[in-house]
Amino acid sequence: MAKTGDRARPTATAALGSLDFALDRGSPVPLYHQLAQQLEAAIEHGILAPGNLLGNEVDLSVRLGLSRPTVRQAIQSLVDKGLLVRRRGVGTQVVHSQVRRPLELSSLYDDLETAGQAPTTEVVRNEVVPASCDVAAALGVPEGGEVTVLDRLRRTHGRPVALLRNHLPVSLLDLDGARLESTGLYRMMRSAGITLHSARQTIGARAATAEEAFRLDEREGAALLTMQRTAYDDTGRPVEYGTHIYRASLYTFDFQLLVRP
Repeated sequence: MAKTGDRARPTATAALGSLDFALDRGSPVPLYHQLAQQLEAAIEHGILAPGNLLGNEVDLSVRLGLSRPTVRQAIQSLVDKGLLVRRRGVGTQVVHSQVRRPLELSSLYDDLETAGQAPTTEVVRNEVVPASCDVAAALGVPEGGEVTVLDRLRRTHGRPVALLRNHLPVSLLDLDGARLESTGLYRMMRSAGITLHSARQTIGARAATAEEAFRLDEREGAALLTMQRTAYDDTGRPVEYGTHIYRASLYTFDFQLLVRP
């Protein structure tokens, strides 16, 4: 559909001009849905980049030989998915695609960087605290014993996507704030010679509190994905207990299910 050599084009007008929209008017698939699928693919592959403007519906409908309602419906479906946004006085603009993360023992920072999502980190909290009952059980330390708590706000392309809270054994590694803002926690563990081997993980959902909504640029009560994870090294020692929340509007987990023989 699209020419990969055109990815570097700086404007949406140029990028749209490079796209070869293949609309099958004899297909049972509605034309608006065909157009929406092809625009979505262009966004996912970076041909339409975050911040690009699509231009007006009249020009696009004339170019494609479609009615304005058809074009409007295609664009609205992508607005509903969070891939486009209508801005008064600006027009329809491409925003960042949803983060799709594989369900495996990996760092969110590494996954985002690999996906070209330009992750950044703000360290909100980094201190030693007494272990609560849940934290003590997860890390195998006495309740009330010292553990390090680390709170970070993770952004992609400048937009907040996750609030990450991690508890670690206090003597595990040096959690330098500057390094934490430039790389991922698991990468720091690997650099310290810690070999991550396995994890126990639980995924859920709940509504955002007022503070969480403020930090994540969501409305209070918005849907959040939750994840609890205890990670173990190659000796079976628990090295990290994480309780993370993610914006459901921007983030999904991918599962691969296998049939048990």
